[in-house]
Amino acid sequence: MNKNLTPIASAVALLVMAAAMPAYAQQADDAAAKADSKGTDKGGQIEQVTISGIRGSLQKSLTQKRNADSHVEVITAEDIGKMPDKNVADSLSRVPGVTIGNAGATEGGFDEADRVSMRGTSPSLTQTLINGHNVASGDWFVLDQSGQVGRSVSYTMLPSELVGSVVVHKSSEASLVEGGVAGSVDIITRKPLDFKKQFTAEATLGAVYADLPGKTDPQMSALVNWKNEANTFGILVQAFSEERHLQRQGQEILGYTQIAPGSKIATSNPDLAGVYAPNLINSALFEQQRKRTGGLIDAQFKVSNDFSFDINGFTSEMKAANYNRSYEFWGAQVINAGAGQAPNPGYTVKNNTLTSATFAPVAGTNYGVYDQISRPDESASSNFVELGTKWRASDSLTFTTKLGTSSGEGKTPTQNVAEWNVGVGAGAGYQLNGTGTAANWNLGATNNGSPNTGTTAFGWIFGDQNIDVKDKENWAQVDGEYSAAWGALSTVQFGLRYNDHKRSSEGVIGQGPSAGASNPANFPQGFQNFPSNFGSGLGSGFPTNVWYYTPGQLAAYNAFTNRDPVTREDWNSEFSVKEKNAAGYLQANLEGNHWSGNVGLRVVQTQENVTSNVAAPATAPGAITTSAFGPFVRQQDNNTYVDVLPSMNLKFDLSKDVVARFAASKTMTRPDYSALAGQVTLTPPAQFGSIGSGSGGNPDLKPITSNNFDASLEWYFAPRSLVSASIFNMNLTSYVGLGSVTRSYVTSTPDHPANYMADYVLTVPTNTSGTVNGIELAYEMPLGKNFGFATNATFINAYDAANGPLVGASKRTANLSAYFEDERFNARISYNYRSSFYSGLDRSTAFYQAGVGTLAMSLGYKYSEQLAFTLDAQNLNNPTLKYYALNEDQPRAFYKNGRQFYLNAHLKF
Repeated sequence: MNKNLTPIASAVALLVMAAAMPAYAQQADDAAAKADSKGTDKGGQIEQVTISGIRGSLQKSLTQKRNADSHVEVITAEDIGKMPDKNVADSLSRVPGVTIGNAGATEGGFDEADRVSMRGTSPSLTQTLINGHNVASGDWFVLDQSGQVGRSVSYTMLPSELVGSVVVHKSSEASLVEGGVAGSVDIITRKPLDFKKQFTAEATLGAVYADLPGKTDPQMSALVNWKNEANTFGILVQAFSEERHLQRQGQEILGYTQIAPGSKIATSNPDLAGVYAPNLINSALFEQQRKRTGGLIDAQFKVSNDFSFDINGFTSEMKAANYNRSYEFWGAQVINAGAGQAPNPGYTVKNNTLTSATFAPVAGTNYGVYDQISRPDESASSNFVELGTKWRASDSLTFTTKLGTSSGEGKTPTQNVAEWNVGVGAGAGYQLNGTGTAANWNLGATNNGSPNTGTTAFGWIFGDQNIDVKDKENWAQVDGEYSAAWGALSTVQFGLRYNDHKRSSEGVIGQGPSAGASNPANFPQGFQNFPSNFGSGLGSGFPTNVWYYTPGQLAAYNAFTNRDPVTREDWNSEFSVKEKNAAGYLQANLEGNHWSGNVGLRVVQTQENVTSNVAAPATAPGAITTSAFGPFVRQQDNNTYVDVLPSMNLKFDLSKDVVARFAASKTMTRPDYSALAGQVTLTPPAQFGSIGSGSGGNPDLKPITSNNFDASLEWYFAPRSLVSASIFNMNLTSYVGLGSVTRSYVTSTPDHPANYMADYVLTVPTNTSGTVNGIELAYEMPLGKNFGFATNATFINAYDAANGPLVGASKRTANLSAYFEDERFNARISYNYRSSFYSGLDRSTAFYQAGVGTLAMSLGYKYSEQLAFTLDAQNLNNPTLKYYALNEDQPRAFYKNGRQFYLNAHLKF
């Protein structure tokens, strides 16, 4: 049974913890309690963890934390390339209550942190900003481009070298841009006039080695900053170019289907009626070469003591060519297609799942299928340009303005695909091992290492083409701050903001193959095999030495398809979402004897236009009749809504060593673009005349809103030391869950070639409610002169109105890091763990990730003031990423990404 932690109970719990603190707290060194508030913004109080200069920075960070009004944390990198993590998300994972994901949606995890989420919620409910504004973003992976990724930003586009600081807002303020129900992450880039020296030039040169592909690739970044002697004009230029190879070895169980009670199999085997059976079990090899390039330019000019302006621009592009091979046991074809084939006696059913079965050879039956998919030109990009000004109108009144634009794009221009029927007439068998190890499976006597056997035959050619997802935002805002000094009222902040945002998706479906594709004379000649170490660490008893054609061979073979952009346009999946948002706010910053804080109100109006395409008769007005998939008409849905968002943050100095904080607010996030008008994905009926399944969007969704409560207690018991506890409650009054509708679609597959209208039960987003409550614990302290450690843990309880799971909610997360530092050497080692969590739906079935821990390490050596070396290691423990469906007896995937080692030289000129 779920129980809410009420605000009163939360406050009592904090007071009990305070009373239980050991008596020697009063004898602790008061250095940590003495506040130097210089550099602490009234609108953004700081809990700072500085990456370089570990020992000295810890005292500074705790001093700033003690003076903070609201619950804000900051990560900074003082020197280029000295951040021990490879992108910003890695560092954020060390913050209590923050979790990272290594996948954008349900494509399975890779070796780099990708998404950030806060306090047990979906990444879409955590807003990512750059310099206080939204950033348009793109995804390189085809499933993320068309899937339910929504408003989250891919951190793979954001190398750590560009970051001056990262501000994590756990509690809301009226002056913050709306959009983060759980909180906001604001990435602050460097500014030219903030540098101490008039001229600065730095560079990082190095390489990365990935042990699974066995490849070494170059990494480079550089920074040049100049400002005049008067510190009134400066220009900063940064650039990066980072290449690397990656390889993911895995096994995927691509969905489960219930055996229909009235089917022939259920009739002959009544105990199998309603039992889930795996659709596909594969051996999956994914290889990729990534090249991330880009940079930042920033120019600042102080026209006078009262007026200044800043213009800055950023660009990041990732080229992400990849090749995915999926060699599969075709369970759905064997069990559910046609009359179906019953398993041999001796099968096993566990937890309503057919966990092991064998199938006798039947001539002509396709027991396996093999998909080879090459995407030679996938890419993603993110860019922005912003002009900002600051005007001091008087000694007590200051105005700032921002005017900017941002664009992002994710593209899959080409998918070269070949699908083969394998194990033809050979029989098959499998055994699921839960989430312990990968499943055992075989295709009878099939020679998995060569296509030149009697058990391999041509299957199909498919694959969407010209996928182009565009994201664009323009904004303008003006903010003011008035120094009031009226009693407890310190300053008043106010402002207006307008932005328009557009998200669109388009693509082409590749035509089924022409007759020439099935002619053996046109098959590719020659083949290669999976790496000799494939599957190591995943388990045993599944195909490993699998044959495949090269990407070049697939490109030539795909000449037998029709990719006409007119007749093959994928109108069914295309959409656009346009938003016009206006906001205004008023915030009072307060300060009294042993207390401070702020209260405010933000009012937001959203005008939303959703355009999608729906099936219609050819005679319908405005019907699109050029598509091979039937006539469509454009459907437009318009909605306008207003959200009133109050907020309050209070801080109390209970003693020289103990600080208490309280916060309450209402927050909002607009629904995911794909939830409003996302691509309709379909799983065709197993038999002609039956009902298929799928998922789609809902243009009538209301925004996600939440009433949030936050309280924390901090004890600075010694220099560079802290024990803290925070409790929080999020009452999601309007959450987005899932419901179902029935719709009809033209269906054309190898099993259904007649282009008939089939019924599908679609799972679509609907508004519901939910609750998240939890506690965050943190403890850090030095050990002797050169050592120290920091640890934190978060425990949450999260559920929706139907007592179901919330996307992204791990009940337990924990971090432990230790460091050593002297004048020459420094070392850090960090371990991060998160328990299992619900990722959403994949192929119309639940998709969970099992708990996983990762180990990272950084070693540094300072040769001189101009030269230093670092060795960073990611995924040192080479974790197995595991996924499951309704329960752990229904495994969904197992992945190994290997380890990555970065060796860099850092130069200062």
